[in-house]
Amino acid sequence: MAATFKHFDLKLVGPSFDSNLTDLVIELDYLRKKELGGTTHPLVFFQLKELFHMLESLCSARIEGNRTTLSEIIENRLEGSSSADEKIREIMNMEKAMDFIDKNVKSFPLDRAFICQLHRLTVNDLTLAPNGEGDQSPGVYRIQNVNIAGSNHKPPEYLQVNDYMDELIRFINQPVLPKYDLIKTAIAHHRFVWIHPFNNGNGRTVRLFTYALLVKQGFHVDTGRILNPTAVFCNDRDKYYDYLSEADSGTDQAMALWCEYVLSGLKLEIEKIDRLTEYNFLKKEIIIPAIAFAREREVITDTEARVLRKTVELGVMQASDIGEFFRKKSAPEISRQIARLKKKKMLQPEKEGSRKYVIRFDNNYLLRGIIKSLDEKGFLPIKD
Repeated sequence: MAATFKHFDLKLVGPSFDSNLTDLVIELDYLRKKELGGTTHPLVFFQLKELFHMLESLCSARIEGNRTTLSEIIENRLEGSSSADEKIREIMNMEKAMDFIDKNVKSFPLDRAFICQLHRLTVNDLTLAPNGEGDQSPGVYRIQNVNIAGSNHKPPEYLQVNDYMDELIRFINQPVLPKYDLIKTAIAHHRFVWIHPFNNGNGRTVRLFTYALLVKQGFHVDTGRILNPTAVFCNDRDKYYDYLSEADSGTDQAMALWCEYVLSGLKLEIEKIDRLTEYNFLKKEIIIPAIAFAREREVITDTEARVLRKTVELGVMQASDIGEFFRKKSAPEISRQIARLKKKKMLQPEKEGSRKYVIRFDNNYLLRGIIKSLDEKGFLPIKD
Protein backbone atom coordinates (compact mmCIF):
# COMPACT_ATOMS: atom_id res chain seq x y z
CA MET A 1 0.00 0.00 0.00
CA ALA A 2 1.46 3.34 -1.08
CA ALA A 3 2.08 5.93 1.61
CA THR A 4 -0.43 8.78 1.53
CA PHE A 5 -0.73 12.18 3.16
CA LYS A 6 -3.80 12.88 5.25
CA HIS A 7 -4.25 16.20 7.02
CA PHE A 8 -5.88 16.32 10.44
CA ASP A 9 -6.16 19.24 12.83
CA LEU A 10 -3.62 19.69 15.61
CA LYS A 11 -5.59 19.81 18.87
CA LEU A 12 -5.58 18.63 22.46
CA VAL A 13 -7.29 15.41 23.46
CA GLY A 14 -9.83 15.71 26.27
CA PRO A 15 -9.96 12.33 28.06
CA SER A 16 -13.05 11.23 29.93
CA PHE A 17 -12.97 11.53 33.71
CA ASP A 18 -12.85 7.76 34.31
CA SER A 19 -10.21 6.96 31.67
CA ASN A 20 -6.72 5.56 32.25
CA LEU A 21 -5.33 8.67 30.56
CA THR A 22 -6.95 10.93 33.15
CA ASP A 23 -5.50 8.80 35.95
CA LEU A 24 -2.04 9.11 34.37
CA VAL A 25 -2.36 12.89 34.04
CA ILE A 26 -3.26 13.18 37.74
CA GLU A 27 -0.44 10.88 38.87
CA LEU A 28 2.20 12.61 36.74
CA ASP A 29 1.07 16.05 37.84
CA TYR A 30 1.55 14.86 41.42
CA LEU A 31 5.08 13.66 40.59
CA ARG A 32 5.88 16.97 38.94
CA LYS A 33 4.83 18.94 42.02
CA LYS A 34 6.20 16.48 44.55
CA GLU A 35 9.07 17.76 46.65
CA LEU A 36 11.56 14.96 46.29
CA GLY A 37 13.60 15.86 49.34
CA GLY A 38 16.37 13.74 47.88
CA THR A 39 19.15 12.79 50.26
CA THR A 40 21.75 12.09 47.55
CA HIS A 41 24.62 14.58 47.68
CA PRO A 42 24.48 17.08 44.76
CA LEU A 43 27.94 16.04 43.51
CA VAL A 44 26.87 12.41 43.42
CA PHE A 45 23.55 13.33 41.83
CA PHE A 46 25.36 15.27 39.08
CA GLN A 47 27.38 12.14 38.20
CA LEU A 48 24.14 10.16 37.90
CA LYS A 49 22.61 12.87 35.74
CA GLU A 50 25.57 12.76 33.34
CA LEU A 51 25.35 8.99 33.20
CA PHE A 52 21.65 9.04 32.35
CA HIS A 53 22.25 11.69 29.70
CA MET A 54 24.59 9.19 28.08
CA LEU A 55 21.95 6.45 28.37
CA GLU A 56 19.25 8.73 26.94
CA SER A 57 21.45 9.51 23.94
CA LEU A 58 22.37 5.87 23.40
CA CYS A 59 18.70 4.85 23.57
CA SER A 60 17.73 7.45 20.98
CA ALA A 61 20.48 6.32 18.63
CA ARG A 62 19.49 2.67 19.11
CA ILE A 63 15.95 3.44 17.96
CA GLU A 64 17.42 4.71 14.69
CA GLY A 65 19.49 1.55 14.20
CA ASN A 66 22.81 2.55 15.80
CA ARG A 67 24.12 -0.74 17.23
CA THR A 68 26.80 0.77 19.47
CA THR A 69 26.78 -1.12 22.77
CA LEU A 70 26.72 0.36 26.23
CA SER A 71 30.12 -1.24 26.87
CA GLU A 72 31.61 0.54 23.86
CA ILE A 73 30.28 3.89 25.04
CA ILE A 74 31.62 3.30 28.56
CA GLU A 75 35.05 2.34 27.26
CA ASN A 76 35.11 5.38 24.98
CA ARG A 77 34.12 7.60 27.91
CA LEU A 78 36.78 6.16 30.19
CA GLU A 79 39.48 6.55 27.56
CA GLY A 80 38.47 10.19 27.12
CA SER A 81 38.49 9.67 23.37
CA SER A 82 37.00 12.10 20.87
CA SER A 83 36.45 8.99 18.81
CA ALA A 84 36.56 8.95 15.02
CA ASP A 85 33.91 6.22 15.20
CA GLU A 86 30.89 7.90 13.65
CA LYS A 87 28.38 5.82 15.60
CA ILE A 88 29.88 7.07 18.85
CA ARG A 89 30.01 10.67 17.58
CA GLU A 90 26.28 10.41 16.85
CA ILE A 91 25.66 9.60 20.52
CA MET A 92 28.05 12.29 21.75
CA ASN A 93 26.19 14.82 19.59
CA MET A 94 22.96 14.07 21.43
CA GLU A 95 24.67 14.39 24.80
CA LYS A 96 25.83 17.85 23.75
CA ALA A 97 22.28 18.70 22.66
CA MET A 98 20.92 17.61 26.05
CA ASP A 99 23.48 19.82 27.78
CA PHE A 100 22.33 22.67 25.53
CA ILE A 101 18.73 22.04 26.62
CA ASP A 102 19.59 21.98 30.32
CA LYS A 103 21.52 25.24 30.05
CA ASN A 104 19.10 27.18 27.84
CA VAL A 105 15.53 25.87 27.83
CA LYS A 106 14.44 27.85 30.89
CA SER A 107 15.83 31.11 29.52
CA PHE A 108 14.79 30.89 25.89
CA PRO A 109 11.52 30.04 24.13
CA LEU A 110 10.99 26.72 22.43
CA ASP A 111 10.80 28.26 18.99
CA ARG A 112 12.11 27.59 15.50
CA ALA A 113 15.61 28.77 16.38
CA PHE A 114 15.76 26.45 19.39
CA ILE A 115 14.47 23.44 17.47
CA CYS A 116 16.84 24.08 14.56
CA GLN A 117 19.77 24.32 16.96
CA LEU A 118 18.82 20.92 18.40
CA HIS A 119 18.87 19.48 14.89
CA ARG A 120 22.18 21.21 14.08
CA LEU A 121 23.81 19.71 17.17
CA THR A 122 22.31 16.28 16.43
CA VAL A 123 23.67 15.89 12.88
CA ASN A 124 26.93 17.78 13.34
CA ASP A 125 29.95 16.27 11.59
CA LEU A 126 28.14 13.09 10.52
CA THR A 127 28.24 11.48 7.08
CA LEU A 128 25.32 12.52 4.90
CA ALA A 129 22.37 10.20 4.38
CA PRO A 130 21.74 7.63 2.99
CA ASN A 131 25.08 6.20 4.13
CA GLY A 132 25.25 8.13 7.40
CA GLU A 133 23.14 9.98 9.95
CA GLY A 134 24.06 13.51 8.89
CA ASP A 135 22.03 16.09 6.99
CA GLN A 136 23.04 18.21 4.03
CA SER A 137 21.35 21.24 5.62
CA PRO A 138 21.88 21.15 9.41
CA GLY A 139 19.32 23.24 11.26
CA VAL A 140 17.31 24.02 8.12
CA TYR A 141 13.83 22.73 7.28
CA ARG A 142 13.77 20.43 4.29
CA ILE A 143 13.20 21.80 0.80
CA GLN A 144 12.28 18.48 -0.78
CA ASN A 145 9.65 15.81 -0.26
CA VAL A 146 10.52 12.77 1.86
CA ASN A 147 9.14 9.39 2.82
CA ILE A 148 9.25 7.59 6.17
CA ALA A 149 10.58 4.06 5.73
CA GLY A 150 8.01 1.42 6.65
CA SER A 151 5.21 3.93 7.23
CA ASN A 152 1.89 4.35 5.42
CA HIS A 153 2.03 8.06 6.26
CA LYS A 154 3.59 10.39 3.73
CA PRO A 155 4.83 13.62 5.36
CA PRO A 156 3.45 16.91 4.01
CA GLU A 157 4.91 18.53 0.92
CA TYR A 158 8.05 20.53 1.66
CA LEU A 159 6.20 23.76 0.79
CA GLN A 160 3.89 23.07 3.75
CA VAL A 161 6.62 22.40 6.32
CA ASN A 162 7.03 26.02 7.45
CA ASP A 163 3.32 26.46 8.06
CA TYR A 164 2.93 23.15 9.88
CA MET A 165 5.97 23.81 12.08
CA ASP A 166 4.76 27.33 12.87
CA GLU A 167 1.44 25.80 13.92
CA LEU A 168 3.24 23.24 16.11
CA ILE A 169 5.35 25.95 17.78
CA ARG A 170 2.22 27.99 18.52
CA PHE A 171 0.59 24.84 19.91
CA ILE A 172 3.39 24.02 22.36
CA ASN A 173 3.68 27.63 23.54
CA GLN A 174 -0.05 28.23 23.94
CA PRO A 175 -0.92 28.47 27.65
CA VAL A 176 -3.15 25.62 28.81
CA LEU A 177 -4.26 24.30 32.16
CA PRO A 178 -1.39 22.34 33.78
CA LYS A 179 -3.38 19.11 33.51
CA TYR A 180 -2.99 19.32 29.72
CA ASP A 181 0.80 19.87 29.69
CA LEU A 182 1.79 16.24 29.26
CA ILE A 183 -0.97 15.49 26.78
CA LYS A 184 0.30 18.45 24.79
CA THR A 185 3.83 17.04 24.96
CA ALA A 186 2.77 13.62 23.68
CA ILE A 187 0.73 15.14 20.84
CA ALA A 188 3.58 17.47 19.91
CA HIS A 189 5.97 14.51 19.71
CA HIS A 190 3.72 12.74 17.23
CA ARG A 191 3.06 15.89 15.20
CA PHE A 192 6.78 16.59 14.83
CA VAL A 193 7.37 13.09 13.44
CA TRP A 194 4.26 13.47 11.25
CA ILE A 195 5.66 16.69 9.74
CA HIS A 196 9.20 15.29 9.41
CA PRO A 197 10.61 18.82 9.09
CA PHE A 198 14.23 17.90 8.31
CA ASN A 199 15.82 15.74 5.64
CA ASN A 200 17.38 13.46 8.24
CA GLY A 201 17.70 13.26 12.02
CA ASN A 202 14.00 13.81 12.75
CA GLY A 203 13.70 10.91 15.22
CA ARG A 204 16.71 11.97 17.28
CA THR A 205 15.62 15.61 17.19
CA VAL A 206 12.01 14.92 18.23
CA ARG A 207 13.16 12.97 21.28
CA LEU A 208 15.40 15.88 22.29
CA PHE A 209 12.45 18.20 21.63
CA THR A 210 10.30 16.06 23.96
CA TYR A 211 12.99 16.17 26.65
CA ALA A 212 13.08 19.97 26.32
CA LEU A 213 9.29 20.19 26.67
CA LEU A 214 9.34 18.09 29.84
CA VAL A 215 12.13 20.17 31.38
CA LYS A 216 10.23 23.33 30.46
CA GLN A 217 7.15 21.95 32.21
CA GLY A 218 8.90 21.31 35.50
CA PHE A 219 10.33 17.80 35.18
CA HIS A 220 13.91 18.98 35.54
CA VAL A 221 17.10 18.49 37.48
CA ASP A 222 16.58 21.62 39.57
CA THR A 223 14.02 19.57 41.51
CA GLY A 224 16.53 16.79 42.08
CA ARG A 225 15.03 14.65 39.33
CA ILE A 226 16.77 12.66 36.61
CA LEU A 227 14.76 12.47 33.41
CA ASN A 228 15.17 9.75 30.80
CA PRO A 229 12.08 9.93 28.53
CA THR A 230 13.59 8.08 25.57
CA ALA A 231 13.65 4.94 27.72
CA VAL A 232 9.88 4.88 27.15
CA PHE A 233 10.42 4.42 23.43
CA CYS A 234 13.56 2.29 23.26
CA ASN A 235 12.29 -0.47 25.57
CA ASP A 236 10.25 -1.71 22.60
CA ARG A 237 11.10 0.03 19.34
CA ASP A 238 8.39 -1.80 17.35
CA LYS A 239 5.73 -0.80 19.88
CA TYR A 240 6.84 2.83 19.59
CA TYR A 241 6.51 2.80 15.82
CA ASP A 242 3.18 0.96 15.98
CA TYR A 243 1.65 3.58 18.27
CA LEU A 244 3.04 6.41 16.11
CA SER A 245 1.53 4.75 13.05
CA GLU A 246 -1.88 4.34 14.71
CA ALA A 247 -1.85 8.01 15.69
CA ASP A 248 -1.29 8.97 12.04
CA SER A 249 -5.02 8.37 11.54
CA GLY A 250 -5.65 11.52 13.58
CA THR A 251 -8.76 10.16 15.32
CA ASP A 252 -9.42 11.18 18.90
CA GLN A 253 -9.28 7.54 19.96
CA ALA A 254 -5.91 6.91 18.29
CA MET A 255 -4.42 10.10 19.73
CA ALA A 256 -5.70 9.24 23.20
CA LEU A 257 -4.09 5.78 22.97
CA TRP A 258 -0.82 7.39 21.84
CA CYS A 259 -0.93 9.79 24.80
CA GLU A 260 -1.70 6.94 27.19
CA TYR A 261 1.28 4.99 25.84
CA VAL A 262 3.66 7.95 26.31
CA LEU A 263 2.40 8.99 29.74
CA SER A 264 2.32 5.47 31.18
CA GLY A 265 5.94 4.98 30.12
CA LEU A 266 6.97 8.32 31.59
CA LYS A 267 5.31 7.51 34.91
CA LEU A 268 7.13 4.20 35.21
CA GLU A 269 10.49 5.75 34.29
CA ILE A 270 10.15 8.72 36.62
CA GLU A 271 9.08 6.60 39.58
CA LYS A 272 11.92 4.18 38.95
CA ILE A 273 14.72 6.75 38.59
CA ASP A 274 13.45 8.91 41.45
CA ARG A 275 14.57 6.09 43.77
CA LEU A 276 18.17 7.09 43.04
CA THR A 277 17.66 10.41 44.79
CA GLU A 278 17.29 8.52 48.07
CA TYR A 279 20.85 8.07 49.23
CA ASN A 280 20.24 5.00 51.41
CA PHE A 281 18.96 3.11 48.38
CA LEU A 282 21.70 4.41 46.09
CA LYS A 283 24.40 3.61 48.65
CA LYS A 284 23.22 0.11 49.48
CA GLU A 285 22.04 -1.11 46.08
CA ILE A 286 24.32 0.65 43.60
CA ILE A 287 27.54 2.21 44.93
CA ILE A 288 28.71 -0.28 47.58
CA PRO A 289 28.16 -3.27 45.22
CA ALA A 290 30.15 -1.34 42.58
CA ILE A 291 33.06 -0.94 45.01
CA ALA A 292 32.87 -4.66 45.80
CA PHE A 293 32.91 -5.46 42.07
CA ALA A 294 35.99 -3.28 41.55
CA ARG A 295 37.75 -5.02 44.44
CA GLU A 296 36.86 -8.47 43.13
CA ARG A 297 38.40 -7.55 39.78
CA GLU A 298 41.44 -6.21 41.66
CA VAL A 299 41.30 -2.82 39.97
CA ILE A 300 41.38 -1.21 43.42
CA THR A 301 43.29 -2.25 46.53
CA ASP A 302 41.76 -3.47 49.75
CA THR A 303 42.69 -0.21 51.48
CA GLU A 304 41.16 1.84 48.68
CA ALA A 305 37.97 -0.20 48.91
CA ARG A 306 37.77 0.40 52.65
CA VAL A 307 38.28 4.15 52.28
CA LEU A 308 35.67 4.34 49.52
CA ARG A 309 33.14 2.31 51.51
CA LYS A 310 33.67 4.54 54.51
CA THR A 311 33.20 7.61 52.33
CA VAL A 312 29.98 6.19 50.93
CA GLU A 313 28.66 5.19 54.34
CA LEU A 314 29.28 8.68 55.72
CA GLY A 315 28.27 10.54 52.57
CA VAL A 316 31.02 13.09 53.23
CA MET A 317 34.40 11.96 54.55
CA GLN A 318 37.31 13.79 56.16
CA ALA A 319 40.81 12.60 57.03
CA SER A 320 40.02 11.82 60.65
CA ASP A 321 37.38 9.28 59.53
CA ILE A 322 39.84 6.94 57.80
CA GLY A 323 42.92 6.83 60.02
CA GLU A 324 42.03 3.29 61.15
CA PHE A 325 42.82 1.95 57.68
CA PHE A 326 46.50 2.92 57.74
CA ARG A 327 49.38 1.57 59.81
CA LYS A 328 50.84 5.00 60.13
CA LYS A 329 47.95 7.08 61.32
CA SER A 330 49.87 10.30 60.83
CA ALA A 331 48.21 13.19 59.05
CA PRO A 332 50.84 13.27 56.25
CA GLU A 333 50.28 9.58 55.44
CA ILE A 334 46.50 9.96 55.37
CA SER A 335 46.82 13.08 53.21
CA ARG A 336 49.01 11.19 50.73
CA GLN A 337 46.42 8.42 50.48
CA ILE A 338 43.61 10.91 49.91
CA ALA A 339 45.69 12.71 47.28
CA ARG A 340 46.23 9.38 45.52
CA LEU A 341 42.49 8.69 45.41
CA LYS A 342 41.81 12.21 44.15
CA LYS A 343 44.36 11.72 41.39
CA LYS A 344 42.61 8.48 40.40
CA LYS A 345 39.31 10.42 40.38
CA MET A 346 37.72 8.22 43.03
CA LEU A 347 37.35 11.06 45.53
CA GLN A 348 36.48 14.69 44.99
CA PRO A 349 36.44 17.65 47.40
CA GLU A 350 32.98 18.65 48.52
CA LYS A 351 33.92 22.22 47.63
CA GLU A 352 36.96 23.76 46.02
CA GLY A 353 39.76 23.76 48.56
CA SER A 354 37.71 21.71 51.03
CA ARG A 355 39.19 18.86 53.06
CA LYS A 356 35.91 16.99 53.03
CA TYR A 357 35.35 14.48 50.24
CA VAL A 358 32.59 12.59 48.45
CA ILE A 359 32.73 9.50 46.24
CA ARG A 360 33.46 9.87 42.55
CA PHE A 361 32.56 6.96 40.29
CA ASP A 362 32.87 8.32 36.74
CA ASN A 363 36.32 6.75 36.42
CA ASN A 364 38.12 3.71 35.10
CA TYR A 365 37.91 1.94 38.45
CA LEU A 366 34.26 2.19 39.48
CA LEU A 367 32.07 3.08 36.50
CA ARG A 368 31.78 -0.47 35.15
CA GLY A 369 30.57 -1.60 38.55
CA ILE A 370 28.04 1.24 38.73
CA ILE A 371 26.67 0.20 35.34
CA LYS A 372 26.52 -3.44 36.47
CA SER A 373 24.61 -2.49 39.64
CA LEU A 374 22.18 -0.27 37.74
CA ASP A 375 21.56 -3.07 35.26
CA GLU A 376 20.92 -5.64 37.97
CA LYS A 377 18.40 -3.33 39.66
CA GLY A 378 16.51 -2.67 36.41
CA PHE A 379 17.60 0.93 35.78
CA LEU A 380 19.05 0.37 32.31
CA PRO A 381 16.53 0.53 29.47
CA ILE A 382 18.82 -1.33 27.06
CA LYS A 383 21.07 -4.36 27.09
CA ASP A 384 24.32 -4.85 25.21
